[in-house]
Amino acid sequence: MPKPEKVATVEALRELFASARGIYLTDFRGLDVAAMTELRRRLKASGSGYRVVRNTLARLAAEQAGLPELAEAFQGPTGVAFTLSEDGVAPARVLRDFVKDFPELTIKTAFVEGRAFPPERVSELASLPPREELVAKALGGIRAPLAGLIWTLSGVLYRLVVVLDAIARKEGK
Repeated sequence: MPKPEKVATVEALRELFASARGIYLTDFRGLDVAAMTELRRRLKASGSGYRVVRNTLARLAAEQAGLPELAEAFQGPTGVAFTLSEDGVAPARVLRDFVKDFPELTIKTAFVEGRAFPPERVSELASLPPREELVAKALGGIRAPLAGLIWTLSGVLYRLVVVLDAIARKEGK
């Protein structure tokens, strides 16, 4: 019979895994308390969080959340960086910068929007611009040809009005 505390922990992790936009598993061996506090502070500033989890409980939670690939990644000491915000890549940027200062931290794997990424791809994720910027660029790409068409059509209409005005003046004389 599982203890109620463990059942509650598994349920909380399952909800976290199911609702997180980005999940990053790290190995924190070699980090002292000050470094872990600094990591948590940086992640919190980006709208993310960090939890150290027990592998057996995290595996159960990941399987219950429908993420079997995530469950397989819980090996050795594991910390979970996560975000519930729209920008699922925000923790990747923080982790990339943190690893520059504290190379003891290693990234095991990443799950963004339900897709698994190996550790070497996390730096590529971190280089992506924020979601809002990507949406703005896409909308700008759609808007630009439409704006050009409008300018072209308005130029044609302007010339037509000028010609009609010249004809009206000529006929009016």
